[in-house]
This record gives sequence, C-alpha cells and structure tokens, in this order.
Amino acid sequence: MNCDSPSEWIEKLPLLQKVVDREEVLWCNPSIEKVTSGLAKASVSDAEVADASERLKRFASYLAAVFPDTAKSHGIIESPITSIPKMKKVLETKYATAIAGKLLVKQDNALPISGSIKARGGIYEVLKHAESLASQHHLLNTMKDYSQFANPACKKLFSTYKIAVGSTGNLGLSIGIMSAKLGFNVTVHMSADAKQWKKDLLRSKGVEVVEYLDDYSKAVEEGRRQAATDPTCHFVDDENSKDLFMGYAVAGARVAEQLREQQIKVDADHPLFVYLPCGVGGGPGGVAFGLKLAFGDHVHCLFAEPTHSPCMMIGMMTGLHDQVSVADFGLDNRTIADGLAVGTASAFVGRIMEPLLTGCYTIEDQTLFNLLKNLADSENIWLEPSALAGMTGPIHAIQANLVEANSPQATHIVWATGGNMVPVEEMQSYYEAGI
Repeated sequence: MNCDSPSEWIEKLPLLQKVVDREEVLWCNPSIEKVTSGLAKASVSDAEVADASERLKRFASYLAAVFPDTAKSHGIIESPITSIPKMKKVLETKYATAIAGKLLVKQDNALPISGSIKARGGIYEVLKHAESLASQHHLLNTMKDYSQFANPACKKLFSTYKIAVGSTGNLGLSIGIMSAKLGFNVTVHMSADAKQWKKDLLRSKGVEVVEYLDDYSKAVEEGRRQAATDPTCHFVDDENSKDLFMGYAVAGARVAEQLREQQIKVDADHPLFVYLPCGVGGGPGGVAFGLKLAFGDHVHCLFAEPTHSPCMMIGMMTGLHDQVSVADFGLDNRTIADGLAVGTASAFVGRIMEPLLTGCYTIEDQTLFNLLKNLADSENIWLEPSALAGMTGPIHAIQANLVEANSPQATHIVWATGGNMVPVEEMQSYYEAGI
C-alpha cells in the first residue's frame, strides 16, 4: 500500500470498517458516468470486441470437430439464460424482500469444454495465439475451414511451443484443456487454494501442474517469471491480458441476442441488472464491458466478492487498484470460493471499470453454501460455491433502491460462473454444508 495507512483510509471511507470486519456490505461507485464518456476512457474498444467475436466464429468448425459437446452449438461456446422463479421465491422469503421484476441465471456453469466463465476468455486467448503462430509459419489460409487446426502439421508446430498460466483453478482448466488439445506444452501454476480435483483433471489431460503453498498472486508471479525466460512460452496473464478481456466481452452481444429471443426488453423503461462474481476481475470486467457496449446506460453491473477477499472493492474504493491488497486491511484471503480467492485486483480491469461499474458487494462463505443448497433444491441447478456469489445481488440492489431495481419491468441476471465439472462427491459436500 503506497500511501495512507488503513486507519486513515477507514477515516476517509467509513464503509471500509465494515469490510475489515468481514460484514456483507454493498459499495456504490461514486465515479460512475454516462456510458458514452465511460467507454471513451477505456483502453479497449468495441472494434476489438467485434474482432474477437469474428475470430471465435472462424474457430467454430475446429471446436465442433474436436470437442463433441460443442457440436450441438456448431462450435460456438455459449450458455443458456434460464428463468428461476422458484429460487426467486426462496430469496424473497429468506431476505423479506420482494423482487418485482424477472430473475434469471446465466448458466456459464454449463459452458462446454471447461464448464465455467473462464471458457470464454481462456479458450479465446489460446485460440488467438494458435492462429498467430499458424500465420507466422504459413500454415494458415483464412479462406479455408479452421478445422485444419486439428491437422498433424498444426499439432507438430504447436508441440514446439509452450503456454503457461497462474490460476486458482477454473482459468487453469480452460487454458490447460484447450492448449493440450491443440498440441501445446502447457503448464498451470496453481495456488494453495486450488481444488485437488482440478489439479487431477489437468494432469489427466497431459498438463503440467506446479503447486504453490502461497496464494493466487504468488502462482501468477512465479508463472510470469518462469515464462519470461523462455521465448517459446506464451504466458496468459490473468491480471493484465487484453485478449482474455476480449474473450469475455463477446458475451455482451450474445446476451442481447438471447434476451431478444426470449422477448425481454432492455431500455430506459426496462432496466437490466447483472451480478457477477469477481476474483482478479478479468472475467466480470470483460463481461460488464461487453454488456455496456450492448445495452449502454440501461444495464447496471455489480461485482460480488467473498468477505475475506474483496480485492476489487478495496481497489476501487481507494483508487489504488493493484497497489493495495486485502492483507493491508488485515483480511486473510481465505474462502471456499477458490476462483474468487484473490488478494490484489487487476489494475487494468479496475481502471476500465471506474466509470462503468455500478458497485460491488460482499458475501460470506456460509451464505454461498446456503444458496447452493437452495438453488439445487428449488431449481435442480448445481453450481460451485463461488458461482452463487451473484445470487444476493438483487437483494442488495433492491434494498439500496438502486436506480429502478425494484421495478416490475426490471430484469435481474445472476451470472453463474461454474459448476458442472465438479465431482459428485465434492458437490455433495458443498450441498451438505448448506442450511
């Protein structure tokens, strides 16, 4: 932390005391602007998002060929948006708060290949890198079908290159599975809080897993350092990658199309609220950026973080971003939500979100377990704990009277970030922890 002490920050921002006390709190962003000015300040553009979308379309034939679970969607990696009326009643009863509008869940837990939101950005970055190498080595003709990436010549080329990433789990799965399928030598540097089943799954795919006794930041730091010494190694930098961000941002236009198909309006009279679990920030930041491009001022995005790991909230509240850690405020960064167990947020994402994000809120681990059980019982939708972080978002927004959150014309989308690859016995233990 490069300036004021924690006590001085708490004096300036009294809400920080509740954050330090690990209470569930909502922080409303005082720096939010009209979307036109906010997007104009961003270091990324709508043209780059459009380019990412087209690249994913080019690779669709390859993905459909090598991953059978994408064949039904013709190689497009996308998830359904599902109404959850029974869970809506559970929330209303549990929190004594009426939700007047629609409550939906964006089921990224059902994304093919790696079963989490990380399938968006992680797979995209690997594909873009593969395309670049194929082009450099004259193996690529953009007029041909990209299913050629499954050919032996491409695999032989990629086998001479390496890909590395630091991860708490889900990003590692998406990078590892995709890279190994293409033929890359891939290493995933995993933090102490990464689940054993995720490490085992990666190893079963031929991925090298390097384990650390420290947290996410250390895994990223070591992965970045080692990759820097090898010119054949591409490091996927979760804290600073524009390519990851672009892969996530493609979701905005896709959500717009899905809502149109369901005849759900989003405009001045029909506001959209989206609640996104947040770790280092890349996934939710990219999605929020894409949503802002698609819906402008009519969408309101909030990030959800564990009470022990609110790195984005602290970074944005103080304006220090990656220059401040949860440890500076005495928080231990220990949470069952392994994908959200991050002590320091991405400054790249934080700065883009400064004028665009409606706010952040925190959630306790026990609440995650309880909501996991509630959703499984009411809707038969099974998520990993971190993916439930968005579920209390509508309650926070309505109780704080944000914009028109309690309008009967509002739509609330809880972004479910992962879950369908969790082993049955592991999921059962999560379920049994709920009350």
